[in-house]
Amino acid sequence: MSTEFTPVSLTRTSMASGTTRTRTLSIRESDLKAYEGGKVLLQDAFPYLSPSDREWIKTGITDEEWKDLFGSGED
Repeated sequence: MSTEFTPVSLTRTSMASGTTRTRTLSIRESDLKAYEGGKVLLQDAFPYLSPSDREWIKTGITDEEWKDLFGSGED
C-alpha cells in the first residue's frame, strides 16, 4: 500500500447546482480506494484535507455554493 501523496484528478457533480467540476488534490490513492470502496469514512480516509475539500469530494459542493445556499454564517 502506497503512503506517497500524489496529485489525483477527481471529478464531482455538485448536489446543489448540478455543475460538474474537476479538481486535482494531493492525496494517497490508497485512501481514495478505501473511501470509495466503503471501507472507511471520509474524515478517516482524508484527515489531512480541509473540511472544504472533503465536502467537495463527498457532494461536489464548493465553498461558494455553500455561501450562496446558506449565507456566510456571519451576522
